[in-house]
Amino acid sequence: MRLPPGKIPVEILKEVVFKNLGAKRREVVLGPSAGFDGAIIDIGDKSLIVSMDPITGAVERIGWLAVNVNANDIATFGVKPTLFSSCILLSEDSDKQTVKTICSQMDKASKALGIAIVGGHCEVTPELVNPIVIGCAMGITEKGKYVTAGGAKPGDKLILTKTAGIEGTAILATERYWLLLKKGMREELLRSAQRFFEKISIVKEAILAFETGGVNAMHDPTEGGILGGIHEMADASNLGVKIFEEKISVAKETLEICSFFKIDPLQLISSGALLIASKESLTGKIVEELRAHNIEAFVIGEFLKPQTKRLFVRKNGSETVLPRPKCDHLWVALAKHR
Repeated sequence: MRLPPGKIPVEILKEVVFKNLGAKRREVVLGPSAGFDGAIIDIGDKSLIVSMDPITGAVERIGWLAVNVNANDIATFGVKPTLFSSCILLSEDSDKQTVKTICSQMDKASKALGIAIVGGHCEVTPELVNPIVIGCAMGITEKGKYVTAGGAKPGDKLILTKTAGIEGTAILATERYWLLLKKGMREELLRSAQRFFEKISIVKEAILAFETGGVNAMHDPTEGGILGGIHEMADASNLGVKIFEEKISVAKETLEICSFFKIDPLQLISSGALLIASKESLTGKIVEELRAHNIEAFVIGEFLKPQTKRLFVRKNGSETVLPRPKCDHLWVALAKHR
């Protein structure tokens, strides 16, 4: 079976990857698991949170994205990201300016979040078409003072911050700018969509929600978009879920770009949005606190007891099975217009 672009299917992770994890160490509280954003390692009275992600579908803001996307994973534990390391793989046509651009982007993003860049590797890789940056972010917290993507409880409400498809919208508006402009899309809308890069950090809202109280789990929906992120969170928590389509906010820029490429905004990479499972009694307080800090937040559904019950209520009121993305729709769009 040929694998689709993007994340390896969860069944292959379980059948192959998770069965080849080296030696067992007592310090490892949470290792590789489906739906989780990173690892937890206990060191004395502290817990180290570690996460790794590559940036492969973007070129223009690759260094900036590498820091922010990895920092987001740490923040979903309710922990501030503080350390970053990277592996930069360059195409054969790269020069000194390419290295400077990527490194200066990482520097700017890291300074904005209070993160120290502590190491990494940089090389020119034969036959590579576009640069790839693989990032590793870390955060340190008091032992046990965190949440994971697998902590949701039956009856918890599911909060979504911001809008669907933020990262995918920014990438397509940048990487396919001239194509979209040529096809009649308004320049003003495309420039606005490019600024979606500025929305990609969820560190502020994740820490704010965690400190407000009542948060049982958090997850940032990256590949597979909002729908993929919801499934990952439900998988990690061994729960079902009921989602209301009309409650999921989609920006006009995202709607227009997705309409052009004939892709689903709910299955488009969505770094910049945050999924929060919260106790019903404190959900209102969390939403209120987020909105008080100018962060959009909406209750889009709730978690259910039966793990197999994944429901999606369409805008017309019809109820279907919650779609599980086979491939992020960013890859679908990029493949249509290479």
